[in-house]
Amino acid sequence: MHALLTLPRWAYRGVVWLANSPKKLLLAYALMIVICGSLYNVFEPNTSFGDSIWWAVVTASTVGYGDISPKAVPARLMAALLISTMVLLVIPLITAHFASKLIVDTDAFRHEEQEELKANLRQVRKLLEEMAAREGISVPDSAAPPEAPSDR
Repeated sequence: MHALLTLPRWAYRGVVWLANSPKKLLLAYALMIVICGSLYNVFEPNTSFGDSIWWAVVTASTVGYGDISPKAVPARLMAALLISTMVLLVIPLITAHFASKLIVDTDAFRHEEQEELKANLRQVRKLLEEMAAREGISVPDSAAPPEAPSDR
């Protein structure tokens, strides 16, 4: 069973590695376009390299103008793989990356800032208790959990 899961784990780690860096994702996209365009040029010998790259970009973007289309079986299989990879991996990864950048709260405190605030609050609490003790005022323990409502 472990051997069966090895390849999917590697694939998952590769996707996570790509997804965590927009530079790597764009580089992978560019490499995929160049590789598929080059292979298309090999599979369809009557096509220029520029047209092959154009075909790869149009196919990867799922526009599919139809001005250039594969005729050979290997080129059609490569087109299916390119479209599937773009639709199932690359476009969702790009969308997820941009969505995460929109959702991230830049005003949120970092861990170090939270710890500093907690320490400052403890110090203020201690000073407040000392002042209350000098004045003879009792300070309720705010650190205790709140009481349950009486209507239950």
